[in-house]
Amino acid sequence: MEKPSNLLLKVSRRLFDHTDEQAKFIDALVNPKPFSPCIIWCQDKPEVAPFSVEIPTLWQPQFVDRLQIGEKPGQHLLHQQGYFYCLDFSSVFAASILLTINQPVPLVFDMCAAPGGKSVFAWKALKPDLLISNEVIGKRLGMLIYNLKRCQIKPSCVVNRDSSIFAEMFSQSSNLVMVDAPCTGQSLLAKSEKAPGCFHHTAINKSANRQKRIIANSAQMVSPQGYLAYMTCTYSPEENEQVCEWFLQRFPQFQAVEVSHLSNYQSHLTTVPCYRMFPQDGLGAGAFTVLFKNMAEGEAKKVDLDTIAILNKM
Repeated sequence: MEKPSNLLLKVSRRLFDHTDEQAKFIDALVNPKPFSPCIIWCQDKPEVAPFSVEIPTLWQPQFVDRLQIGEKPGQHLLHQQGYFYCLDFSSVFAASILLTINQPVPLVFDMCAAPGGKSVFAWKALKPDLLISNEVIGKRLGMLIYNLKRCQIKPSCVVNRDSSIFAEMFSQSSNLVMVDAPCTGQSLLAKSEKAPGCFHHTAINKSANRQKRIIANSAQMVSPQGYLAYMTCTYSPEENEQVCEWFLQRFPQFQAVEVSHLSNYQSHLTTVPCYRMFPQDGLGAGAFTVLFKNMAEGEAKKVDLDTIAILNKM
């Protein structure tokens, strides 16, 4: 086993009390193993399955398939034709909190949308009247637009603005706001990718402060009785549980929703209902997820579609 860094050792000790769990977590990052590829079916599945499929988990929606290792769905003709979207199974885990929502969700706003996986999942699971996908980083817009068009995700639109602008312009309008927050990306290591400095306290604190700003702006967009979903693909408590605790103190009108199908994944680092997948579970590279509900009473404010059109022209 390759020797882990002192910073990784420090994080592992904060996440796990037992040395054997610490060792499994570290091994999953230092000596990563392949995970099964995963797809969201955007259109109806063909009668003859084009891939070999793993047995589904109890919480896996019917429109998601986890494929056997070795399958290459991204090279299949059906992918080019927009029949499905490829993603890490950890993203399905994180987005599965949306399956708890049992009321109509006319407007979904995805605050940090590129490359589009959570937007596709929300569109498939909730069937909103309108999906708005925002991406503040200009160079990531092309892939987001391409994926939504390829998978025929409509009615939808793509915007490119900072969260503070939407907090002001679209106050209390969205029935669901998703924040797949920018993070240190520590789970990239479990996929044999690079994430330089991802365990350094300076990078973690900088990321956590940015996450708090985005989730605070996003909260102002949530309609009364609407939902706010917060997710990351990193492990540090500062970017996950501590952001949730800060958020609930700052916005007491929100409550964290218990997601019964993820109860076995409850984080032991907080009493807030929030859920973690780790790479040593063997399903995906790792994720953190929580669903908040705005308990305030009232009606959602109307979104001016002309305003969105103007934003896209600016």
